[in-house]
Amino acid sequence: MIPGGGQPNMQQLLQQAQKMQQDLQRAQEELARTEVDGQAGGGLVKATVTGAGELRALKIDPKAADPEDTETLADLIVAAVQAANENAQALQQQKLGPLAQGLGGGTGIPGLPF
Repeated sequence: MIPGGGQPNMQQLLQQAQKMQQDLQRAQEELARTEVDGQAGGGLVKATVTGAGELRALKIDPKAADPEDTETLADLIVAAVQAANENAQALQQQKLGPLAQGLGGGTGIPGLPF
């Protein structure tokens, strides 16, 4: 609702939308540079992903590499990557959530995971 029943200032609305878009782009760029970790097996397998979810590193403790049991190692890798991605999603919510809410409630924005 516009106070006083007047029409919105379209120039002002466009400037606000442009600023929000720039803020969102900066936050996405920051996420792409920020790395978060996840681990499994008490730290036997560690995965590092960017805040945007790109896998950057995978560290496997030699104790986890049993040639007779590769399934457990595979499960640990999957769990570590999932944990890292969950941490990346939490970071996305923290960084992008307020911006997305400013663009209409934070749902249904293409390219955003929430």
